[in-house]
This record gives sequence, structure tokens and C-alpha cells, in this order.
Amino acid sequence: MFNAIYLTQSDDGKTQAALREFNDDVLPRYESGNVIVDVHYSTINFKDGLAITGRSPVVRSFPIVPGIDLCGVVAESDDPEWKVGDKVIVNGWEIGERYWGGLSQRARVRGDWLIRLPAGLTPWDAMAIGTAGYTAMLCVRGLEKNGVAPDSGPVLVTGASGGVGSIAISILAKLGYKVTASTGRLSESDYLRELGAAHIIDRSSLSSPGKPLQKERWAGVVDTVGSHTLANACASTQYGGTVTACGLAQGMDLPLTVAPFILRGVKLIGINSVLISRAEREDAWERLAKDLKPQAIAAMSRTVALPEVFDVARDILDGKIRGRVVVDVQRAM
Repeated sequence: MFNAIYLTQSDDGKTQAALREFNDDVLPRYESGNVIVDVHYSTINFKDGLAITGRSPVVRSFPIVPGIDLCGVVAESDDPEWKVGDKVIVNGWEIGERYWGGLSQRARVRGDWLIRLPAGLTPWDAMAIGTAGYTAMLCVRGLEKNGVAPDSGPVLVTGASGGVGSIAISILAKLGYKVTASTGRLSESDYLRELGAAHIIDRSSLSSPGKPLQKERWAGVVDTVGSHTLANACASTQYGGTVTACGLAQGMDLPLTVAPFILRGVKLIGINSVLISRAEREDAWERLAKDLKPQAIAAMSRTVALPEVFDVARDILDGKIRGRVVVDVQRAM
């Protein structure tokens, strides 16, 4: 028997979340490559908060176990690539949305979703990084691939005190970039400076409607917010600069003009962490193991038990969570 967070949908479309006990018979089975993982740790991301609270229709198949991340040890395997005892990570692949996810003590997944836990990272480290850190690294790689180097100029990170923002700051600072952090919680300024932010600005300077083309400020941007914030970031990016977009905390809309793109050659790069290839995933995780300072992981993270997930889900949507929340799924409280 094992415990898991379980989401169902009522007849009126409302999401109901509970902690339930199951046995392996209920775990979904796939056509091939079935692997059962004893989950050690999972996480709470913004998307998990949406799923658990039902505030946005991110779940595509009910009933479901949420959780878009998991890290643990292979317990059973029908896939010849994986053997009992292998330490593995799963991020994305629509787990927690379409398929049963990681907020559970046991999970059955497809073998081709798995990657090996990189050397130098513990299972706790991997989930302190999680999809948030993995997405942050994809954003950093997007900047690098488009020519944004440490000497190109300042880099803006929006939603800076959140999971993606916190890890992006730490990675960029370690690589030598001069980072400006945009946050709605200036009380977290000391925390952001400890991560490596050189400058901190109030998000209100970016979150309202702005001019189509503004003073050139940023060589690159990691945006987790969307809406007017992303529009203003694009409008104030330097000639030839790159903006990576990976979130929608402010909204899904994008009220901008073509001016930054046709007059300054600004590049807007969408970052999707869910369905990219295994090779890209492995590269991102190897980079995380190398480029993310261990002390930064600890400084931005805290650990909760599985029963505490419900409160954390609400808090992350209400902007009350800084950094990362690791879920010790084996801990009762």
C-alpha cells in the first residue's frame, strides 16, 4: 500500500483533492516499457498548484495523481534500459496533467520518460531543482544559443523570487552575468542578492501597459510572468537581444507590437519543458549539476510532507512562496 494525492472532478466541474491510500493495482499501465518507481521526493510547482486547487483547467484526465516532477529508485521494470535500484528523475511528459504524477509514494511511468540522476546530485537536490530549475536552465541555454554572453549587458529575470526565477538568477550569476531581478516582494531583496542578483526592481515598473518601444536596457530576459511584463521586457530589450518566455503568472495575454522585433531585431524564444527530447533533458540536467551552486539549492528550498501539499498549493498561487518546495512523499508530517 502507498499514499498519494488524488484529484477527482465533481459533476459541476470542481476539483476535489484528497490524500488517499492505494495499492499497485490502481497504477495506470502503458502499452510498453512500464517502470514502477519508489518515489522519494517530488515538488510543488505553479502548475501543480493550479491542478490541486482547480483554479485553472490544467488537468486533462480525471481522476489523477498530480505532480509534474518525481525522483526515486526503480522498483520494477519491463524496460531493458532500466533495472531495479537505478536512481531516476521524471520531469514533464504530461505527468500530473494527463498521466498520474509524482505526488505519490509509488508511480508507474514509461521507461522513455526517465533520465538518470546526474552524479553529484542527491534525490533531494534533484527535486529542489525540479521542473522549475530545469526550465530555468533551458532559458539560460536559449540565451546562450542566441549569442547573449556575460559581457553582452544586463539580463532581466522576472518573477525573481519564484522557483524558476530564483534558480535562473543563481545560474546566471555563477556564469558571470549581471542580473537584474524583478519582484513584487521587495522584502525578499536580501534573498535575491544572496542568489546573485546585482540589481532589484519592483515588478510594478513592468506590469502595467507601456510604450511599444522603450529605452534599451536588457541584453537578455528570462520571463516567467507573461502579459504586460513580457511585453515591456521585449520593448526594453537591446538591439539583437533575446527574450525567453516560460511562464504566465500575470496572464496568458501578450499585449505588444511588432516594433521590438522589426526595429531592434529582438528574438522572443518560447521555452517548453514538457515534451523536449531526452538528449536535451540530459544536457540541461548535466549543466544544472555543474552550474548551480549547492549552497544556492539549499538556500532557496524547504521541505514539506505529503499532507502539507494542499496548503502549499494555495500559497504558491497566492504568491506566498519563495524559491522551491520539496515534498518528502515518504514523510507523514
